[in-house]
Amino acid sequence: MQYTRLTKAFIALMAIAAAAMIANAAIRGQSWHPYLALTLLAIAMATSRMKVTIPGINGNMSVNLPFLMLSIILLSATESILIACASSIIQTLPKDGTRLKPVRILFNLSMMAFSSGAAGLLFHQQMAGKLNWMSAQLLLAGATAAFFLGQTLPVSAIVALTDGGGFHRIWMSIAQMSFPYYVLSAGLTSMVESVGHSVGWLAALAVLPIMFGIYRSYRLYFAKVAEPASFALARAARSGA
Repeated sequence: MQYTRLTKAFIALMAIAAAAMIANAAIRGQSWHPYLALTLLAIAMATSRMKVTIPGINGNMSVNLPFLMLSIILLSATESILIACASSIIQTLPKDGTRLKPVRILFNLSMMAFSSGAAGLLFHQQMAGKLNWMSAQLLLAGATAAFFLGQTLPVSAIVALTDGGGFHRIWMSIAQMSFPYYVLSAGLTSMVESVGHSVGWLAALAVLPIMFGIYRSYRLYFAKVAEPASFALARAARSGA
């Protein structure tokens, strides 16, 4: 990746937007939920390493999405932002022992803080009575959409700036691959939120095995999608030799 002056300016803009979201969450000063927050933090961090690479694009999806969504609707904005940032750090750590890239970490943290803060800001307006005309399902859909756009748009922009290519094409590719996963995560979040009131939140978090099954399915699917491209590259290499 090449970090041009324009790329650095965009990352700085994202950092400023994230700082504004964090400041807004701190000013609102909502109540804390230590036990549930620590539980969601542990699960989100543990599942953040379970990710699948989107073929043809320098990006990936992580299994921790439903747990980040749960933190947005069940916890305060400050707690959900902290959980999103912590899981983002774990997700960014390289597996092959290569050096950490501070600029990449800054961008990922800014993106997660901004998207989580924006989704939480929308959702918790209902709690403040400012959006009491919206149903619970519509409110969750709106928060999911805010989280989806808050992640896919900045990622598409940074990929276009660093790797080249059209922003619209990159975003459409990411959106087509990841949108069903966001819809599914919203459905699981709604289910856990509803069941949690009856059986308790720890029991409701038994959704984890479901997410592991989805993770395995996505990995197998993307592996099959990537096979034709890999075969074509190998054939081209043999032909060139």
